[in-house]
Amino acid sequence: MQGKITPGTMDDGFVHKLEELSGQKVSICIQCGTCAGSCPMSGHMEFSIRKVMHVAKLGFTAALEELNTAWTCASCHNCTVRCPRGIDVARVMEALRQIILRKNQNYIEPSQLPAETLKTYPQIAMVAGFRKLTS
Repeated sequence: MQGKITPGTMDDGFVHKLEELSGQKVSICIQCGTCAGSCPMSGHMEFSIRKVMHVAKLGFTAALEELNTAWTCASCHNCTVRCPRGIDVARVMEALRQIILRKNQNYIEPSQLPAETLKTYPQIAMVAGFRKLTS
């Protein structure tokens, strides 16, 4: 992902919206990297959670919508437990997913899943995936 951060690409209200939805003060993140270091999914993310928090504070919303980080987050709360500032980072990732999904764009289409997938995957995993990836 490349892009220039300019006044035209920054959304000043984004941090406020993210903080309002998550109930967390994103702006107090000190970029220590503890969240990224404790994340079991960080190897599968395009940007670490630390970078996502930084980009969110800058209001660079276009970049966040393209990344897989919010979708890859397992919501295991390792980052939350270890954050020295007390930020519930998992709630921030959930709020980020909500902001993206409110644009009514599904990231998977349940009706287009192969029948074999529907038969073999555990139902709880399917429901969790639908809740996380569809609007």
